Amino acid sequence: MPMSDRTYLTSLPRKRMGAGTLFWDERGHILLVKPNYKPGWEIPGGIVEQDESPLACCQREIGEELGLDWPNDRWPNGRLLIIDYNSPTENKTESLMFIFAGGLLTPADTAQIQLPPAELVDFAFFDPAELPEAMTPTLCKRVLAAWRQVKANGAIYLENQESLS
Repeated sequence: MPMSDRTYLTSLPRKRMGAGTLFWDERGHILLVKPNYKPGWEIPGGIVEQDESPLACCQREIGEELGLDWPNDRWPNGRLLIIDYNSPTENKTESLMFIFAGGLLTPADTAQIQLPPAELVDFAFFDPAELPEAMTPTLCKRVLAAWRQVKANGAIYLENQESLS
């Protein structure tokens, strides 16, 4: 008996997706936020919701996490820096992680940042050479690869934070 379209669709594998935005200041330092619900620093971003694109996730998260309304004309052409496939582990399902270039935050932009106290306790700009040790090694590799792509005006595909080229 042939499978219905709905049965077929529900049989397809599901992957977890996350998306983050890389912002920097005029010194070339990267913006990180500190969540209050887990250890470490992260770039602004989150889990891509049902029927949401990775770029739309970033736009939503910028509003939720930073209190910034980041209109389409402020994005560097929705520029993708990284797609990173992560194999499943004992604690996590397989995933696709995206990092987009958010661009330069001016001092005026930074002054408008309003963190949600229920989610984030701090933000700061970090020199890429001195990313905080509290950042997970996985995210640190991904963020540094994204920063290299900003400088190279490129984008790259990674598997488990490693370049295949």
